[in-house]
Amino acid sequence: MKSRLLHTLICLLIPAGLHADPITDQVKTMVPSIKEWLNSEVVINSIKQQNEKHADLQAIDIDKLDKQWATETKSTNQPLINQVLSNDLSLYLKSVKTASNSGYTEIFVMDDKGLNVGQSDITSDYWQGDEDKWKNTYLAGPDGINISKVKLDESTNTHQAQLSITIVDPATGGAIGAATIGINVNAVISQLTPK
Repeated sequence: MKSRLLHTLICLLIPAGLHADPITDQVKTMVPSIKEWLNSEVVINSIKQQNEKHADLQAIDIDKLDKQWATETKSTNQPLINQVLSNDLSLYLKSVKTASNSGYTEIFVMDDKGLNVGQSDITSDYWQGDEDKWKNTYLAGPDGINISKVKLDESTNTHQAQLSITIVDPATGGAIGAATIGINVNAVISQLTPK
């Protein structure tokens, strides 16, 4: 019953063009607490290390890595995916996702080129640099935020909005990467719905 009510509310809000106001406003209230855990040592150090490692990558190298990732998503042989999913940052992001009690559907962190540094789940691609989640955050500078439209995530059967935020080096105040957090909109709407 509650799930049907949430679905009805989402459907009513989306055609009216109102979905952006209450949901986006609620998602924006989450930004300060998300920035707190994104400012952890493992996040900052992992991005800095990958930025240094990838400093000389050219577009052709990035394209090759992205194609390798896409191929691996359809294979049992996944060396690049396994390397990323087993690193310290990914383990941290998995624990943050678990601690959110289904509030977060996915979390991934990108470097200064838009390549994934760590993630809670396998993404469909390795390079996010051509998407708003990176262009409207990292390229926008330290205060960059991007909130996507609400979409149904068929794999989890939840309505999701992606909140993307620039990640800043606390020592310099400069942008070093970005993060995208899938927000379970069903949970957000339940907070907006009178009990």
